[in-house]
Amino acid sequence: MKTLLIITHAPSKNTQKLADAACGSAQHSDIDIKVVCKRPQDTQPADILQADGVLLGTTENLGYMAGLTKDFFDRCYYPVLEHKQGMPFALYIRAGFDGTGTLRAIQTITTGLRWQWINEALILKGEWQEGFCEQVEELAMTFAAGLEAGIY
Repeated sequence: MKTLLIITHAPSKNTQKLADAACGSAQHSDIDIKVVCKRPQDTQPADILQADGVLLGTTENLGYMAGLTKDFFDRCYYPVLEHKQGMPFALYIRAGFDGTGTLRAIQTITTGLRWQWINEALILKGEWQEGFCEQVEELAMTFAAGLEAGIY
């Protein structure tokens, strides 16, 4: 059985809704994969080594990724570098501004890891909208279904 690791930084009530949307929809009853949901600070290299794909959700902080997301990459980058090349990856960013600094930084890191993006990053910009949850649900369910089907 394949494993989708969902790593979500959720410092607010609304970002927790996004995390819940991602984890809940990836565990759809029609999709037969294992879904592991973790916070960045709780994610270890072993979690990535056991995963077949990673969905990352982060906030934009001061035009960059959240510090805990950066810490996750700092701790896990080298231990997984030679072992998870080509791993499918997706990203959503909760951006109060435009998310470009966050996206650029994560693209640089995942390029070094040689992870394969399954689609363009989902950037949820501006004031909170309930529709953000639906977009994250669609991303997570698509990733989970594609992982199960062997597309990713």
